[in-house]
Amino acid sequence: MNNRHYNIYFHTHTVSGIVISVVLFVIFFAGSFSFFRDEIVNWERSESTAQTKEIQLDYNNALQHLDKKYVLHARNITISKPSIENRVAVSLEGTKDSLAPKKQRLGDFFYLDNKSYKSYTYEEAYSLGELLYRLHFLAQIPYPAGYYLSGFTALFFLFAIITGVLLHWKKIVSNFYIFRPKEKLKTLWTDAHTALGMIGLPFQFVYAVTGAFFMIKLLIVAPAVKVLYNGDQNKLYKELEYTDADYKFEKKKLANPFNINQLVAKAKSNWSDFEVTRVYIQNYGDVNMHVLVEGEMLNHKKFTGIGKIDYRVSDGKIIAKKDPIAQTSYLDVVKNVLYRIHFGDYGGYALKIISFILGIITCFVIISGVMIWLVARQKNNLPEKKRRFNAAVVRIYLAICLSMYPITALAFIGSKIFYPLSQSNLFTLYFGGWLLLSIFFIIKKNDSFTNKFCLISGSILGFLIPITNGIVSGDWFWTSFMRNKVQIFFIDVFWIFLASISLYVAYHLKPKKVVS
Repeated sequence: MNNRHYNIYFHTHTVSGIVISVVLFVIFFAGSFSFFRDEIVNWERSESTAQTKEIQLDYNNALQHLDKKYVLHARNITISKPSIENRVAVSLEGTKDSLAPKKQRLGDFFYLDNKSYKSYTYEEAYSLGELLYRLHFLAQIPYPAGYYLSGFTALFFLFAIITGVLLHWKKIVSNFYIFRPKEKLKTLWTDAHTALGMIGLPFQFVYAVTGAFFMIKLLIVAPAVKVLYNGDQNKLYKELEYTDADYKFEKKKLANPFNINQLVAKAKSNWSDFEVTRVYIQNYGDVNMHVLVEGEMLNHKKFTGIGKIDYRVSDGKIIAKKDPIAQTSYLDVVKNVLYRIHFGDYGGYALKIISFILGIITCFVIISGVMIWLVARQKNNLPEKKRRFNAAVVRIYLAICLSMYPITALAFIGSKIFYPLSQSNLFTLYFGGWLLLSIFFIIKKNDSFTNKFCLISGSILGFLIPITNGIVSGDWFWTSFMRNKVQIFFIDVFWIFLASISLYVAYHLKPKKVVS
């Protein structure tokens, strides 16, 4: 590689990496915990549920309960299960009956407990798991700014990955085995950055591509909608199979009684290893009432196997059917695979744990890249003012990034002690505490102190998480294991391991002096 190309790749890699470093760290740190979103939610609520994506619900009883509260006649109702928990998501469209009271013409969305049938608004159901999940694509920043920021960060990260590979291409194997912790500081950070970057390369590439796709696909799709579909986005959604068939409301009540449980069981019986994940009811109680039962095959049976059956309730006739085994289209594969590899929900706890470790490794790669940048710009031939500015920039970076660990651990304790913690109070605890801690470290002006304090305080709080859970809920990790409360047991043990590792690292750190 000639010097011109090397310099282009080097500066592109450095600039793209430094510009996005803080945001990228936040995305990967929160994203790493997001692999355990469902476990965190269940732990927080002291609940344990079956490890299945299938909706666990008595549809008949649930709909009768909802009918008393909302009057379901002539409404379209969607029941889905977006995550593994005891609650299902229910979306009610406004009634199609023009003579109905105004209140019934309004739609609603809420979560429904599958046993007590108690409903919760999104704000009432908000949890720490949801906060961390949404933080990993910056959803707390008003839409669409947060989505676009995370999307373009992923895109810049992709540039950094590609240019990093091009820079190290010739020595990609030899450099992987080189680690010199006793050498000068720049060598230490460079070796760690290169070796760990190569370990996590496939993982990072996948998440850079899929992250950019999910967050900025609207900017990609918009020109296509305008040119190919003459601005008609509904036509695009129909071709992509994101919309369901729309059946006319006949304004006649269904004379015969109907049994949704029976229809769902009938649809499920068509294929073995089929899980029902969505039930869509149109024109509830009307003579033209339809029930669409949708689901997918178990992951280990078929990676992409989406099936559905549309029933006309009046006579039980099948109007449409899609076989998840024989009728998997290219479109299904494209839509489903990207989501599967991004969420890592197809390999059980083994894949989630590996993904978490690779996510934390990526966080270290980001930090080591920033430290390389700092050490390279602390040479004596640079003006004192520039060196102090560079040190201040990195100090702010480290304060914001490293303080995420203790504040996340603190949020676990707070969300358990004060459960249910409202969305606003959870925001105050997490983001308010994060801000105060970051300001403290910035004022302290000691990067070594910041690093060690965050590791030790995060470890202590991490050990307190299972203790807090045991005191508050009575679910000590050994009792939850014996009672087969898998999610609760996992989070407690997960924090014991994480706190132990970070404490070990903290007490083996030997700070090296950097000119500031």
